[in-house]
This record gives sequence, structure tokens and C-alpha cells, in this order.
Amino acid sequence: MQFPNDNRVILAIGAGLAILAAIVLALVFGGDREPRTKAEPAEGPGGLQVDLADAPSLEPTRQLRCFVNGQFIGMATLSDCAQRNGLATDALDVGLDATGNLAAAPTAAFAPPPELPDTMDVLPTAPDPAAQQPQPQPRVERASGAPCLRFSGSEWRQISGDMSLNQCVQALYAGTCVRPGDAQYGRHGGLTLRLVPRRVEQSTDNTRFRILADQDRSCQFPSLNG
Repeated sequence: MQFPNDNRVILAIGAGLAILAAIVLALVFGGDREPRTKAEPAEGPGGLQVDLADAPSLEPTRQLRCFVNGQFIGMATLSDCAQRNGLATDALDVGLDATGNLAAAPTAAFAPPPELPDTMDVLPTAPDPAAQQPQPQPRVERASGAPCLRFSGSEWRQISGDMSLNQCVQALYAGTCVRPGDAQYGRHGGLTLRLVPRRVEQSTDNTRFRILADQDRSCQFPSLNG
């Protein structure tokens, strides 16, 4: 058997083998680096970014500023804070307190419902100067409504004598948010209205409240816009 004597043939075979070896090595080492590159984003900045809209689903071990009877008692988990208040976990409001830290407090802990207004004690809103001159108005059918009142300071003030429930809630609370444990009160006919973090509630007896509408991150009530 005779081997080729042409050096060019030998060089071509050697170059082909070198290229093949380089391709194999690139595949082996390239495949080993790719998972590490993909894993780098998981090693980004640490720390929990808290969104108040997701506060009810916080980690069970997360420590919050806990309030009992309106007093700060220290740091506790949401369930521990609820237990110290003698309440269910979902009866606590979670949000930023006056210090800017995440806190938990019983619903309206700092602002219990005021006494129901007496019709003689309700103060009217300041008159509009433009409304002083009587003007003829066309006769139209008006939708059924009721007086809408706001509790401010230590007194009730009427903001309208005839509003629908949705209109009253918007007039009282649109664009307004409250801190955990705080509340703002109003009245629509025979209903007490209460604004607490993330929602507005209603009560027929001024004691037991149920949710009327949820509040979004912009302190608005999208479900009442219709």
C-alpha cells in the first residue's frame, strides 16, 4: 500500500481535521456557557418590592407595623397582628402608615362611626353665588335619589339634596385614599358610607359594614362609573 506523496493532499486532510475539532469544541463549551447566561437575571437586585394592591397576598412571614386600639405595638406578621387584635386576618387593613412603612391595623380602628345625623343638625354646603339669581328651568324627570352628606370634623354637612348612591360615593371619595386604620364617613339616605383602604363600605345600622365598591390604585371607583 502506497501513501500519497503530494504534500498538498496531506495538508488538506490535516486542515479538515483541525476545523472539525474546532467545531466540536465550540459546541461543547458553548453549550456549557448558555445556562449560566440565562441564569444571570435571577441574580438581580434583591429586596421585596411591595405593591399595596397586592398587600393581602404578602408572604406569611413578612413583618409589618402592627396597631392595636390605635397604638403601635411593634412588628408582627399579618396573622399575629390579627390575633393580637382578636380579629380574622382579612379584617385588617394593610398599607402605608404615617411613617411611610407597611402597616396593619383593624378596619377604621382610628375612626369609629360617628353618631347618626339629626336632620336639624345637618349643615348645608356653602351657597354658590351663581345660583343666587333664580333662572327659569325646563321641567324634566329626575332620577330617584337621596340626600348625600359628608362627616367632617365633628359635624355633618349636606353636599346634595338629591343624588344617586353611585353619585354620592363619587362626590365624597373619588380621588381620596386613607391610611390603614383610618376612615372617612358619609351618608346617603338611610345608609352610612365608610371609606377605608382599598374600598368603600355601606351599613344600614351604622355598625355592621359590607363592601359597596373596590378602590383602585388611583383612588377611583371604576365599578361605579356606569
